[in-house]
Amino acid sequence: MIKDKNITAVILAGGRATRMGGEDKGLIQLNGRPMIEHVITAITPQVGRVLINANNNQEDYARYGLEVVADSWPDYPGPLAGIASAMAVADSEYLLCVPCDMPNLPDDLVERLLNALLQNRAEASVVDTGDSLQPVCCLLRCDLRDDLHNNIGAGLRKVRAWLASRKLVKADFSDCPEAFVNINTPQQLASHG
Repeated sequence: MIKDKNITAVILAGGRATRMGGEDKGLIQLNGRPMIEHVITAITPQVGRVLINANNNQEDYARYGLEVVADSWPDYPGPLAGIASAMAVADSEYLLCVPCDMPNLPDDLVERLLNALLQNRAEASVVDTGDSLQPVCCLLRCDLRDDLHNNIGAGLRKVRAWLASRKLVKADFSDCPEAFVNINTPQQLASHG
């Protein structure tokens, strides 16, 4: 495992969680701990700084001693806004983006995303499990902040669409697709516990 001080991570916990009945996914208990704690534990050793993007329950998230960043746009415009809001305050060359509902992230996530990005001289690298891309589990160059901000201002809301417009590389995680399982519904939570 590497710890790259030139990387800021953002845990995306700013959504409405409609499939979870509106309950804040990051704060839902999984194996005796809020789900976000599993994510914090997985990524903190790999990066220099961790941010939490949250629009609700900010006091609860602030208890982790990490900076909490709200969306810069109103009305929950989606994870792309959370990424842009974090990128605006990141003081590093790269931003790692991970969702709050992915509790089994691997301890070499940053290393593999960064290697793919650097080897391909890309602007962004995204997790590819072999079956699918995980667009909100990605590493981005922070010098993309103006482009991202302008695209959101122009109405773009989909992470996948924005990534497709950048020099993107897929990082191969086909050996561990289970590490990228999202817990989006009460049924998934029950089967994961």
